[in-house]
Amino acid sequence: MENMSEVLRATKLFQDIPHEILQEYVIPKGTVSHFAKDSCLFSTQERVDTIKIVLRGKINIVYYYADGSYSLASTVLPLRVLGLDLIATRSRISPYFAIAAEPSEIFSLPADAVLRPGDIPENARQLMLSQLLIMLSHFHLQKEKHLMVLSRNGLRDRIMTYLSLQAQQKKTFSFSIPFSREEMAAYLCVNRSALSHELSLMREEGWIDFSKNRFTLLKYEQAEIASDSLGHGKKYD
Repeated sequence: MENMSEVLRATKLFQDIPHEILQEYVIPKGTVSHFAKDSCLFSTQERVDTIKIVLRGKINIVYYYADGSYSLASTVLPLRVLGLDLIATRSRISPYFAIAAEPSEIFSLPADAVLRPGDIPENARQLMLSQLLIMLSHFHLQKEKHLMVLSRNGLRDRIMTYLSLQAQQKKTFSFSIPFSREEMAAYLCVNRSALSHELSLMREEGWIDFSKNRFTLLKYEQAEIASDSLGHGKKYD
């Protein structure tokens, strides 16, 4: 129990909540579930009534289309909240699938325990609501950045825009991304073979270097210009 409170306090949602509140009011209301790789946590048109915190593993937010293709909207890593955008809506109906990209462990808490008064001491609940609002803002900024990437016409422009935004966020020109090559292609809405071919060309031409999911931007000036033009110098979490 005490170990779980330590884990939960490492999340943004519960970082300001005392251990005793977590142990007495939050943890007993929650459940811990385990999901094998490729398991579906919830699907499109399913109602989501719980705040889900990824304790271990990786969850992909995926849209599937009638022709069998799919796109990757985002990835939820450990200590992040899954479905935050859903619990804040009136219907709480999901438009996407949440798929375990690797074996994952999830802590689920009824959303109403946080959103409505009564179950958790009010001072602590208000602190959680403040964090939820901040996290929602960050979530929508992440979606805005994804739209920035997809708005670029050429494949190379999409790649460079995405990598430049990653460099800007992490404040370094050498960084790891949370995607495999297949996931990166799905995020950029491009063919995987075309992506691999373009990445190889960009490395040959001295734009980037990479090994698996770790990338280095080699033309610093161009990367800075791309980041500034898209983010206007802002540093988003």
